[in-house]
Amino acid sequence: MDKRDIRRKFGQNYLSDPAIIFEMGQSVSPYSGDQFLEVGPGMGALTKTLNKPGIKVKAIDVDRENIEYLSKNLNGPAEFNFVNDDILKTSLDFLNEGNFRIVGNLPYNISTQIILKFIQWSSCIKDMHFLVQREVAEKITGNIKTKNWGKLSLKISAFFNAEILFDVPPESFDIKPKVMSSFIRMTPKENSNLDPELITSLYKVIDLSFVSRRKSIRNNLKKQDFDWIGLDIDNNLRPEEISLEEYIKLAESYKE
Repeated sequence: MDKRDIRRKFGQNYLSDPAIIFEMGQSVSPYSGDQFLEVGPGMGALTKTLNKPGIKVKAIDVDRENIEYLSKNLNGPAEFNFVNDDILKTSLDFLNEGNFRIVGNLPYNISTQIILKFIQWSSCIKDMHFLVQREVAEKITGNIKTKNWGKLSLKISAFFNAEILFDVPPESFDIKPKVMSSFIRMTPKENSNLDPELITSLYKVIDLSFVSRRKSIRNNLKKQDFDWIGLDIDNNLRPEEISLEEYIKLAESYKE
């Protein structure tokens, strides 16, 4: 397998446009004392924007050659820790150590899995900045009563405020993706410490509710004996017309 095939396997599209890289660095705006986790640093385009005095960066990449390259070529003034590992398989318990800032140009084939993994660590995170496929960015930042208000936007909005900062065209990468990309910011919500059991119920209710977007919430949840009147939820509405607060109410009443 040649290098290009390996990069396709890992979903690696490296940024090559210095103007875009600069704009991303400005958006992240690293300050002395910040502690970063970078997902998939690649050849270090975004990593270099973090390379400032007083900053700590732990960068995890599944590609061993990238880690070897970065270890040889980035020596400070930031304090770097380059790790060859799979972000989806490695433990994130170290996030408990401090108020981490998360950044990354995420592989498009696993970007949603990566972001969802960070949800349980929201109380340990200051903010997250990711470059993702535009379509995924729209789903992450979706609002009620729109086509993008779905499973992903609901699960994320329980813990994070999310916004699209700017779009990144295919020409900004060395291997051009076939889609537009977007740079997004996610900031933890205050008082979003839901009980773990409630989170599990919330996710189940959301997944069941969106089995069919065309059906009413009542039909999708017909196996559940909800007190719709008591909950003050119109069960004739479709799942994308139900607010996060209403889904939390349903989760509180959910029974296996």
